[in-house]
Amino acid sequence: MTGNSSPVLLLHGFWFGSWCWSEVAGHVAGTGRAVLAVDMAGHGLRARWPACLSRRPFDPAALPVERSPVADVGVEQAGDLLVSQIRRLGGGRPVTVVAHSMGGPALTWAAQRAPELVAHAVYLAAFMPASGVPANDYSVLPENAETLVAPSLQGDPNVIGALRLDLASADPDYRRMLRRAFFDDIGEAEAEAAIGLMTPDSSTALGATGIELTRDAWGSVPRTYVTCARDRALCPPCQHRFIAEADAAYPENPTGVVALDSSHSPFLSMPSRVAEIIADLP
Repeated sequence: MTGNSSPVLLLHGFWFGSWCWSEVAGHVAGTGRAVLAVDMAGHGLRARWPACLSRRPFDPAALPVERSPVADVGVEQAGDLLVSQIRRLGGGRPVTVVAHSMGGPALTWAAQRAPELVAHAVYLAAFMPASGVPANDYSVLPENAETLVAPSLQGDPNVIGALRLDLASADPDYRRMLRRAFFDDIGEAEAEAAIGLMTPDSSTALGATGIELTRDAWGSVPRTYVTCARDRALCPPCQHRFIAEADAAYPENPTGVVALDSSHSPFLSMPSRVAEIIADLP
């Protein structure tokens, strides 16, 4: 075993669940390290689906307007849950935490509140907002203009309190857009299976609050950012902006950067490589 030998906690992003890390976790476990993939607040086993999706006959007019049952899940709830998950895995020892996409703000919250518990913070194509800046603000920046997530959303997020995907849509163009947004470098069958495991709603509240960061907390935790060059969910220019802002704020603790030639979900397209990155952390 090389690099950091701390336990590894794997946190997914919006619409995903702990299931997406199964291949990576297997590779990491093979190195002899303790590893745990967890569900973020409002996702996986903690997800709640809008009632209109199970009501029959299905009313398509309800999909873009029904208030989300996870609308109240904010970054504080997600971050506090993550801290408890870190404590459980590490038993008080520091843990390496790998966060994907909108799992990034939860990791940032945890590292700011309990920096002694985070041995290394790894942001995998993840939101890593600057101090006090809500993660949602980055979604609408020019650096993220080529995202395919925005045109995939159903309804007004301000009305339903969530970013909602129509995962059951039979529209071939819409399904193709979902695959391009999240799974552009895996086969169609595997991508469709992954879409079948996703949950439709992710709370806008989770990215609505800026987290005030300090030099002796989040700013002191070793961090690595893994960029994904073919990402059409969180676009590469936005990923590089996160890195630049963090390094400008904390130049004494620069961000390690690893580049992947992948789309938004390298835990599915190149799980062994993701596991290698984790194993090689300093």
